[in-house]
Amino acid sequence: MSAEATSPGAPIRRRGRPRIDLRRLGRVALLGPVSRDRLPDAIGHVAEAHRAHHPDADLSILHRAYVLAESSHRGQMRKSGEPYITHPLAVTLILAQLGAETTTLTASLLHDTVEDTDVTLDQVRDEFGDEVCYLVDGVTKLEKVDYGAAAEPETFRKMLVATGDDVRVMSIKLADRLHNMRTLGVMRPEKQARIAKVTRDVLIPLAERLGVQALKTELEDLVFAILHPEEYERTRALIAAASARPDGSGAARQDPLTAIAENVTTVLREAGIPAEVLIRPRHFVSVHRVGTKRGELRGTDFGRLLVLVGEDADCYAVLGELHTCFTPVISEFKDFIAAPKFNLYQSLHTAVVGEDGAVAEVLIRTHRMHKVAEAGVIALGNPYAADGGTGPQAAEPADGERADPTRPGWLSRLLEWQQSAPDPDTFWTTLRADLAQDREITVFRTDGGTLGLPAGASCVDAAYAQYGDRAHNCIGARVNGRLATLGTVLSDGDTVQLLLAEDAASGPSPDWLDHARTPAARIAITGWLDTHPEDTPSPHGGRPGQPSQGHSRPGPQPQEPVGAGLAMAPGGTATAVVDRPDATVRLAGCCTPVPPDAVTGFVVRGGAVTVHRLECPAVARMRSVGRSPVGVSWEDSTEYRVTLVAESFGRPRLLADLTEAIATADAAIIAATVEPPSEQRVRHTYTLQLPDAAGLPGLMRAMRDVPGVYDVSRARHPAATV
Repeated sequence: MSAEATSPGAPIRRRGRPRIDLRRLGRVALLGPVSRDRLPDAIGHVAEAHRAHHPDADLSILHRAYVLAESSHRGQMRKSGEPYITHPLAVTLILAQLGAETTTLTASLLHDTVEDTDVTLDQVRDEFGDEVCYLVDGVTKLEKVDYGAAAEPETFRKMLVATGDDVRVMSIKLADRLHNMRTLGVMRPEKQARIAKVTRDVLIPLAERLGVQALKTELEDLVFAILHPEEYERTRALIAAASARPDGSGAARQDPLTAIAENVTTVLREAGIPAEVLIRPRHFVSVHRVGTKRGELRGTDFGRLLVLVGEDADCYAVLGELHTCFTPVISEFKDFIAAPKFNLYQSLHTAVVGEDGAVAEVLIRTHRMHKVAEAGVIALGNPYAADGGTGPQAAEPADGERADPTRPGWLSRLLEWQQSAPDPDTFWTTLRADLAQDREITVFRTDGGTLGLPAGASCVDAAYAQYGDRAHNCIGARVNGRLATLGTVLSDGDTVQLLLAEDAASGPSPDWLDHARTPAARIAITGWLDTHPEDTPSPHGGRPGQPSQGHSRPGPQPQEPVGAGLAMAPGGTATAVVDRPDATVRLAGCCTPVPPDAVTGFVVRGGAVTVHRLECPAVARMRSVGRSPVGVSWEDSTEYRVTLVAESFGRPRLLADLTEAIATADAAIIAATVEPPSEQRVRHTYTLQLPDAAGLPGLMRAMRDVPGVYDVSRARHPAATV
């Protein structure tokens, strides 16, 4: 199968291979078994495609699997009117053309027998062995009669867990969905849209992560045609027009890519580099994306050049010749050979300018890289066999990690967080959000290990990836040797060291959710917050937006209620009054509201009302889950007190300069705490009285302007008076 399908509704043709008529195969299948000395015609095309990749494969097991599948499905028809056996045959042919090994093809032929016929898993195991049985079980759907609306998400959960032990389960599912999408036209429009959306949100990202570009690109085009028919037709018309552009004489002029390809072929031949230069037409979605990005399509935007060579070193030799003989577009150069993508993809990407100014994108890879780029994990054969073929499953390495690349970081993370999401709706929503993150980075730990994280992940994500629930105690991090906040976004190749508090009672701040990208981190943080009142103090802070110290310090005291229906603000100078006269009132420790902050309140466990600043993230979170706000107002006050925390690097005269800045802003220092220096950092906590609340922003700016001070923020909790 080729990834360059330009007609998403049609099977892909191979050079020299006739198009296969599945309706005819269905009629052949109904004729029943044939003589033992040859395969039935209906499976013969699968055998031919399989032998092209595996010349020595034993086809007898395919024969037996076909006979069982055909006899089991006999009499069943698809909604398209074809005999049902045409579906497992088509799925198996897709996998055979991609190079799947015999065990996968056997399971593919049988993948619907347990679900749709009287065949049992025990029968499959007795006849074909444990491996085939496991693969068939992995792709068998759960019954709606048992799971109701949760059947689809729980089926995917079951399938993903099975994929964690054998990636071939997902290979079969992707091929199964591709054939179903090809024949989706017989369904009602609303059902087509529903299936297309699940394909877009779940199956296509999984195909991308497993590197199966041949399936991914055709699935994208099929989904595009269903969900965006107008854009699809517009793109189809552009591609059709680009393939037949007449010049002034009425004759079709030469495709600009063809001219550049001929020049590239000449350059490489003269350089003595054996290479095959091909033109790869872009598929529909790719053309649409390029057009959306550039506004107007150029003649070379409808395809790319593919240069195939024999060895890795030849890839760089081709790159050197192209950059020497053509003008390169340096911004388009990417080296995915030295740094492969997380889905096994390897290739050199560049772009060169032709003689007439046309820019052509060029992909340079070996034949082996091309096979993996098209088929991904399917090209690995049986990755769990000691010989890489169809032998017994290989033993696990001593360190417990898989030796093969089919259990990548994203899959391990997915399998971990799904255990913490027992609710089907939570799992389904989180799975779609997780799969939407389509790039991955690798960061290094100081102990020599690595962490695979989605692009955009922060130190919060790294903490939960490394320590699990122990990350609740994280108070800071060092990134590339320098102290950093927990909200710091990590880049590929960063070295990160997470700092944990000694006090095991520490917990995450609600603000951490603003910086968590991974489902594991979000589920763990949300779980902790759900089991603790939102105003429970955290002794070590650890707020992502505020650097934390790497040493112990006295924990702040919680806000105590001072009466029914009201609570005293920090400093004892103003009172919050709520619209529930009999309620106990507390000021939230997460945002420490003080007059004249705009505030609101929410009823928490025990009937108490917690008061938050309107911009506090907890307010949006509570409203999102349907919590109704309670009206809050401040009693009149002639004083205004606030507690500020200044984070700084230690230096002489720092304290004097800070107190001078405070005095210049007409603020009086009621209390001050200076913690012992740690890691060359010093934390100053000041309780200040201002004549006017409007002067607070200017005061904070003045404190930040003091040399050495890198952050000034409102305290989460009132400071102890000393």
